[in-house]
Amino acid sequence: MDTAPSRRTATTSQRKIPSMCQHQPPCPTAESADREAAHLVAHHPEQGWSLLCNGVLLFEDTGELLPDGQVIDPHRPLSTEHVVTAA
Repeated sequence: MDTAPSRRTATTSQRKIPSMCQHQPPCPTAESADREAAHLVAHHPEQGWSLLCNGVLLFEDTGELLPDGQVIDPHRPLSTEHVVTAA
């Protein structure tokens, strides 16, 4: 019987994703409130998503997926004051 304490290595599910932004001045980071102002890297309107250079995935419904896996719910305005109906 082995009485030596077991050794475990701590692992983390988070990984550091390098920024794709090479712009000067740099685009806002994925953690910034203005993260949607970053430049487009890939745009696929037929699939409903775009990738920004800060690693944020923007979806057609205004939802977002951040590089760390955090989900930002869609944030379209719910106001109907600017809705125009056809006659």
